Amino acid sequence: MRPDRIIVGEVRGGEVVDMIQAMNTGHDGSLSTGHGNSPEGMLYRLESMFLQAADYPIPAVRGQIAEGIDMIIHLGRLPNQRRVVMEITEVGELEGEKIMLNKLFIYDIRKGLMPTGNVMRNTRKLEMQGINL
Repeated sequence: MRPDRIIVGEVRGGEVVDMIQAMNTGHDGSLSTGHGNSPEGMLYRLESMFLQAADYPIPAVRGQIAEGIDMIIHLGRLPNQRRVVMEITEVGELEGEKIMLNKLFIYDIRKGLMPTGNVMRNTRKLEMQGINL
């Protein structure tokens, strides 16, 4: 009865509170989906859904999101209707009122998913698993 991972199909409302809180209680490797126009947009949606469901101060909500989410994989649809990974973004720490994002890969229509040249900053969890970058 002690889950190692939590998988939530899609967050659309108040369940985001439970998802974020679970991700902040040691369930590394958890996964969920949501709808946003970009990684930045997804963070705003998470914040909005959280605030609609629970009476928390905004800095606490942003801190919970930044602490609980490590990566955002953004899928998009091309003009030919094919879905592709548009962006892979690392979610960083809260700096002031803003959650810092580090774009690692971005989709190029001619070349596909390309590295941005940015390096992953938060490797602590990977190192704990014996993975060195």
